[in-house]
Amino acid sequence: MGSYLSGTGTWGTNSVDWEARVDVDRLRRERLARLKKQLADSEVGALLTFDFANIRYLTGTHIGTWAMDKMIRFALLPRGGEPVLWDFGSAARHHQLYCPWLDYRTAEDVAERAKGTSGARAGISVLRGAFHPEAGVAEMLADHVWTELERYGLQHEPIGVDVLEVPVLRALEAKGLQVLDGQQVFLEARRIKTPDEISLLTTAAAMVDAAYDELYRFLRPGVRENETVGLVAKTLYDLGSEYVEGVNAIAGERCSPHPHVYSDRIIRPGDPAFFDILHSHLGYRTCYYRTFAVGSASRAQVDAYRQCRDYMDNAIELVRPGATTADIVSVWPTAQEFGFADEEAAFALQYGHGVGLSIWEKPIFSRLVSLDHPEVLEQGMVFALETYWPSADGWGAARIEEELVVTADGCEVITKFPAEELLVAGARLYTTGGELPTTRDSQSHLNRRTDRALPGRRSVVAGASPPLDGGTAHSATELGSHRGTPTAERSEPNR
Repeated sequence: MGSYLSGTGTWGTNSVDWEARVDVDRLRRERLARLKKQLADSEVGALLTFDFANIRYLTGTHIGTWAMDKMIRFALLPRGGEPVLWDFGSAARHHQLYCPWLDYRTAEDVAERAKGTSGARAGISVLRGAFHPEAGVAEMLADHVWTELERYGLQHEPIGVDVLEVPVLRALEAKGLQVLDGQQVFLEARRIKTPDEISLLTTAAAMVDAAYDELYRFLRPGVRENETVGLVAKTLYDLGSEYVEGVNAIAGERCSPHPHVYSDRIIRPGDPAFFDILHSHLGYRTCYYRTFAVGSASRAQVDAYRQCRDYMDNAIELVRPGATTADIVSVWPTAQEFGFADEEAAFALQYGHGVGLSIWEKPIFSRLVSLDHPEVLEQGMVFALETYWPSADGWGAARIEEELVVTADGCEVITKFPAEELLVAGARLYTTGGELPTTRDSQSHLNRRTDRALPGRRSVVAGASPPLDGGTAHSATELGSHRGTPTAERSEPNR
């Protein structure tokens, strides 16, 4: 189980004085130390970032999710120096007042009432081109960066940038700067999580555990996909989520192929429905799929879920320090095995990715790249593995995702809403003969039993599935993969 030492403990979302929980000062220090080391080992003299996740990792600042797509803030880390952040004037003033870790004044500066140097400055980028190109905003940005590089004698060193707009690139080059890819430096630093980061990621997953419990109770025929999105968002925000990035809600015939976006479709009896919940707690994200059947599941859906689960469990068994992403993807099916022309066409269906301040970080698991370019797994990595399998009926599918922390001798799964068997949501229905089976076709005439056939009538409709084991009622779990003893008697793992 999780503990303070392993980082996978969940301690609540508040700070207390009577228990060691997430230490945000230590979180900021350790993140910055990792980034400084990665910068020192790189070929660039400084890192310039416009990406919100990198800015937060570097500076420990956040101004809300509304600005995430605007690329208007930027920050710089010079080799041998401290972070400098340029932000909206009012936001910069706020950082000066309430982010003391960005105040680099010495004790002598304070004693002499010297102005000193603040790492929070007023500054702005080109706002995705909204500023007129001739307004000189890109050139102003380049001047700010150049002045700071000159302070450290780095103006002739290459500068690493994560993402930037063409006018900014041209302005930096006009100053004589060689611009290189800095995203790899950031992502290498973020690849291994600190114990505080792992605890935040685990807490974010715990919030989704609760959202799935609410969703399971809510699902029933007549509910629309968009309503489930609203329910999940409310549950997460009530629990203190900082940002609900999205909820993939996919049901019925929309499951295959996977469209990756919810709609207003009405959920019907017998529908498969899978969901991906993406949100953040103090910036740390989740990517967390679960699949349900609503009312009942066809035999094809049960089989699809079993296959999807087997691919997941086979992959998890291989996760340990020293294993590679190639080892993991080698137990997953090829694209052609589930109906796609090649691995590019099937990308992100059998997939894995790091999770942190962004949804997709290092390492990446995909047959598209991992077999030829494997990455070694290390203790402290946190990533999600996700599998998908279409059902034989041609319209249903199963989708499962688990988040894992790599431990000293294996891994720990931090996504805990039950998923070893296909769950059936919705009210239980009863007939005169007892409870309606939860494994059945959604078209009632395909479920006729031989002992109910009328004289002279065929017991099985032409082209239909054969009767279910001579008329015996089964649940989805009974016809599932039979991975172990009943729930109350199971021990870890549940296979």
